[in-house]
Amino acid sequence: MFVLLGERSRATPCSVIRRTTGARAQGIGDSGDIHGEIHRLRAGFSDIRHKARRHLRGLQLEATVTRYSLDELRQRYVIEGRPLEASLEQILRADTRAGARAILASIEKRRFENRSEGQRLRKMLRFETLLWDEGQDAVAGVDEAGMSPLAGPVSAAAVILKPGTRITGIDDSKKLDANSREALAKEIKEKAASWSVAFVEVEEIGTINIYWAGILAMRRAVEGLGVVPQHLLIDAKRLKEIAIPQQAIVKGDTKSASIAAASILAKVARDALMRTLDTRHPGYGFADHKGYPVRAHYNALAQLGACPAHRRSFGPVREVLGLPPLPPWPLASERASATSAPEA
Repeated sequence: MFVLLGERSRATPCSVIRRTTGARAQGIGDSGDIHGEIHRLRAGFSDIRHKARRHLRGLQLEATVTRYSLDELRQRYVIEGRPLEASLEQILRADTRAGARAILASIEKRRFENRSEGQRLRKMLRFETLLWDEGQDAVAGVDEAGMSPLAGPVSAAAVILKPGTRITGIDDSKKLDANSREALAKEIKEKAASWSVAFVEVEEIGTINIYWAGILAMRRAVEGLGVVPQHLLIDAKRLKEIAIPQQAIVKGDTKSASIAAASILAKVARDALMRTLDTRHPGYGFADHKGYPVRAHYNALAQLGACPAHRRSFGPVREVLGLPPLPPWPLASERASATSAPEA
C-alpha cells in the first residue's frame, strides 16, 4: 500500500511535466532545461517591452506633430534652429502636407549651409592653423578702415584669436551689413585672447599722408594689444618698425579669419565715431555715408564748404577750400619698399 502510494506520488509530477512541456525525449525535466526555457521566455518579453516603448515613442512624436501646428514646428525647427530628432524627421517626411515639406526643405538647406560654412571657416583659418600647429598661439590679424573717405580719421585693429576659435559668419567687413558687423564685433571681443583699436586723426593725415596714416594706425593697434603677438598677419602691408615676424596677405580680410576680425572691429569703431561727428557737424550726412566720397557728400561740401572733420590733403576738399592739389605721395618705389614681403 505504501509502495503504491509512493508510485503514484512519483508518477504524478512526471506526468504533469509531460503535459506542460509537451512530448520530449527522456531527461527533459532536468532543471537546466527548465531554466533555459524560462530565460527564452524572459528574453521574448524583454523584446516585446522594447518594441512597445519604441512604438509609444513614435506615438508621442506623432502626437507632437499633431499637437503643434506647422507654424509652431516652423518656429521651433526653422526659425529657432533647434535640432530635429531623427524619429520626428521620419514622421515629417511621411507627412504629405506642403507645409511639412517646406519645413524639411528649410532644415536641409540650413544643414547644407552649416557644412559649407564649416568648410569656409577651415579655409579662412589655414594661415592661423599652420602657425598654431607650430606652437605660435599669439597670432594677430591686422587691418585698417577708412582710407578713402574725405572726412574722419583712419582706424585700424589688431585681433589675436585663441587657437581653434571659430566665429560663424566672420568675413571681410565690406561684405557684411551693419547689423552683422555689430553682432560679430561683440562676439570677436568676447572670444579673442586680445584685441585693440587705434586711430590716426585728420590733422595727422594732413601731415604724413593717408598711406602712412594707415600704416601708423595699424602699428598703434598692434602696440595696444594686451598680449605680445608672436606673428602678425596683415592685409597686404608690412609694419617695418615692428620687430615681429609678419606676413603680408593680399586681400587678407577674405583669406584670414584674424584679419577679417580686425577689419570688422576697425570698421565698427570708425562708424561709431562718424556718427558722433555727425552730431558735431550736422548737414554733411556723416552718420549715413561715414565720410566716403558719394554724391550726397559732394553736394554737402558744395553747399556748406569743408568742416574741421574733412581731410585737407584730399583733392575734393582742397578744391572746395581753394587750395592747390598736392603732389602724389608716397612714390611708387617707397610704397613698394614699405610692402616688400612675400605675398600670400
